Amino acid sequence: MATTAQSHRQPARVVQLRKGTTLEMVRLACPDTTQAMRISESFGLTVLDSDGIRDLHERMLVETADSLHEGLGERAMQIHLQRIVGAYVGSAHGAGQFYSRAVTEARDATAKSACDARDEDLNGPVGFDGQAQRRREFAADMGLQAHALLMAAEGAVRAYEQVVGENWKPFERPMDNVGATVDRKAADLQMAAFG
Repeated sequence: MATTAQSHRQPARVVQLRKGTTLEMVRLACPDTTQAMRISESFGLTVLDSDGIRDLHERMLVETADSLHEGLGERAMQIHLQRIVGAYVGSAHGAGQFYSRAVTEARDATAKSACDARDEDLNGPVGFDGQAQRRREFAADMGLQAHALLMAAEGAVRAYEQVVGENWKPFERPMDNVGATVDRKAADLQMAAFG
């Protein structure tokens, strides 16, 4: 009779990572230079110097790294810049998401105002814009803000690549006990008491 040997090895633990925000995600959420130009022209807003914003942020971070060069080692500089660039990218991503919601609200309000049977969506008193117009203008403002922050993030990423010498990637933090809720942890502790 053959006996099967049982293995007492623990199953391999899979560590899931919290995915960071990439520059590509930000580019999908924020208006690009062409779209920002169209927004500015359509709403009579300031035309942003996209290249100037990007170049200024790149220069600023490169100069900052140069000033810290003697005080930080290579790895410390990489970690420091990783955090700074991550903050720029995260800020731009948040602005892009907010812009997307503002556009959705503006579209909804504009569609509602096109319906002649709805009195509440009509233009306001003489000299005041209606709700749909205010939402469109708000979305336009948010679009330019998101674009400006995208340009700043792109400049920060370029600076990182120039100083560190490798492509910037978002920091991916391991998630603590994925799926383990407080109730599950309490149940495990209680069951362990039984032996």
